[in-house]
Amino acid sequence: MFKYIIQLIIGSVVLCTATFIAWYEGSAIMNHPWEWKYSTPFTKLLHMDIMDGRDISQLDYFVYAAKFQPLFPAIMMVSGIYILCVIGYYLLKCNYDWTIGYFGLIGCILLVVSGLVYNSPTNGGRIFFWITSVCGFIFMAVAGMGWIRNAQHKETINT
Repeated sequence: MFKYIIQLIIGSVVLCTATFIAWYEGSAIMNHPWEWKYSTPFTKLLHMDIMDGRDISQLDYFVYAAKFQPLFPAIMMVSGIYILCVIGYYLLKCNYDWTIGYFGLIGCILLVVSGLVYNSPTNGGRIFFWITSVCGFIFMAVAGMGWIRNAQHKETINT
């Protein structure tokens, strides 16, 4: 149990550090008004008009950072996925049936996210497409192998 907590703490520290740096890098959108139309989906979702850089939602900073400076947003994504893997592995030891659903659900979510950024014209969008699609397929494969293993195990018990 202790080793899982240490891994979660390390993953959380990396996630928080990368989040702060990505947020700082994304604040550069305030100085690029020509990007406000294309890189502010959360501000548009809130139906706000941008008259000044201060009107931009803080979440749009991450969108801008992911599009044009993707290193720390990618580190955020990878550390978040790592945290999900540690939680999933711990669940695997406790309840095998829940783990199959957990990994399958996370895999589906990652594949949907990869579909959302599929045709991105920026390098950051392409990086996020590959991270989410590869991790999504890995999560789905783990869930599929777990389901097959669980079915074989139940079959041997019944015979």
